Amino acid sequence: MKHQTQHHFAKVNGLNIFYREAGPKDAPVLVLLHGYPSSSHMYRNLINDLSDKYRLIAPDFPGFGRSEQPALADFSYTFENFSTIMEGLLQQLQIDRFSLYLMDYGAPVGWRIASRNPERIETIIVQNGCAYDEGLEEFWEPIKAYWKDRNNKEVENTLRGFHSPDGLKWQYTHGVPDTSLISPDNWEIDQRHLDRPENGQIQLDLFYDYRTNVTLYPEWQQYFRIHNPQMLIVYGKNDYIFPVAGAEAYKKDVKHLEYHLFDAGHFALESHGHEIAGVIRKFLDKKLPQNR
Repeated sequence: MKHQTQHHFAKVNGLNIFYREAGPKDAPVLVLLHGYPSSSHMYRNLINDLSDKYRLIAPDFPGFGRSEQPALADFSYTFENFSTIMEGLLQQLQIDRFSLYLMDYGAPVGWRIASRNPERIETIIVQNGCAYDEGLEEFWEPIKAYWKDRNNKEVENTLRGFHSPDGLKWQYTHGVPDTSLISPDNWEIDQRHLDRPENGQIQLDLFYDYRTNVTLYPEWQQYFRIHNPQMLIVYGKNDYIFPVAGAEAYKKDVKHLEYHLFDAGHFALESHGHEIAGVIRKFLDKKLPQNR
């Protein structure tokens, strides 16, 4: 029997963090970490599909979705800080062992958590999230230019375009064979948090901070080799942001890897959600003990 999704706030490190939760309290836990420019909203259907058998936790990062957006003067928007806050949420919820679903920005947040706590990780699901230089192709050229010169206004204007209304729609629809499957609600909901005061600068700060993730790629690859996590790849093969070369790269270091590509774009769950949910269910059923 599927469980209705509950919507909660928790105070973590002084911030109100919003999260969605569904599933039996004693079931194996799957933590869903969202991408840019979305929120836990991107997991609404997957939560419903898996809630009969698994406990799903899907938080919003600070400044995204319904989580609090502290002022830039009071909070540093970095992937390191996001990972600390997500760990704090799991601690509050008394979740010790868990699986991770990592997408886009959720990947560097999750890799930090996993590499710091390898004994707590049961399985990892990667959907269009990167841990290799091979996954940073043409889309990343203006972001790399921003890393070199943060005062480059021409590049900054290009980056702001990524989260303009047209840029948001493009992220959801590019590479999708049948765009009628993609609800416009997605980018309109994203636009609500992006329109908050200071949020445009927050997104620029995160683009700039992404360089710290690339520096950590070798460390995360070593984590794969040493700890051999059980990993499932479910990738939209037409993604321009994190292209399929980044998915292929995991094969170099991940010993226990199950690999699936879908004829989808960046937000693969929007067009292939039921298919991906079916693959995830089979994977988790094989890898996780069902009785806690």
